[in-house]
Amino acid sequence: MNCEVCELKELEVEQFEIKEVLSCVLHTILFHRALGLIRPKDVDCELFELTYVQCGVADVEKEIEEKIDEFIHKVKKHPNRRSQICVSFFETKQAAWFSNKSDRIYFERWFINLNIINHKTHNKPNQSKVDIDPGEFTFDERETHRNKLESSLREILFEIIKFVNEKRDHLPNIPPNIEGASFPYEISILSSSDSSFRVLKRMLQTGQQTMLS
Repeated sequence: MNCEVCELKELEVEQFEIKEVLSCVLHTILFHRALGLIRPKDVDCELFELTYVQCGVADVEKEIEEKIDEFIHKVKKHPNRRSQICVSFFETKQAAWFSNKSDRIYFERWFINLNIINHKTHNKPNQSKVDIDPGEFTFDERETHRNKLESSLREILFEIIKFVNEKRDHLPNIPPNIEGASFPYEISILSSSDSSFRVLKRMLQTGQQTMLS
């Protein structure tokens, strides 16, 4: 089985935007891979003129929220870094008939790339430094940034929809009467300094399939 990979375009975000951006992207991915019984729920973004759909499954919502909180905590400890979240879908198979161990066979991976930025300040002509709070965007800069991020986020949502509509042959059979996420999945938090980041990037470049016990 081949492992299909979708690496989404990098988003430049401020710390206060992380939670909503990741909620939007992660819920969209999980919703489109929840092919069983779900209770779809529309969510309007507070920071952007965008609406996304959640599965309406409490366990999925809880795990996504916990992973986002973990990601934000990591960003606060190590700011100004490019970071990555990987959503991996897999199926489990018994390693051998005489063994109790099972292998994870990964068949799909999504890479969400974020560049965390600090506030920037540029003084306009005839504007002293005291007119702008240190570390804050000017009004025009903030509007430009927000519009650019909203546009990029909208592109990513369409990219997710395009991918799930075009890439179907690699999906395993769906168990009957399953609720929520149709396949086992894991959400991993990576950074450019992590060894796992380099391993996954190498897999991404080579298209290597992995089996982990």
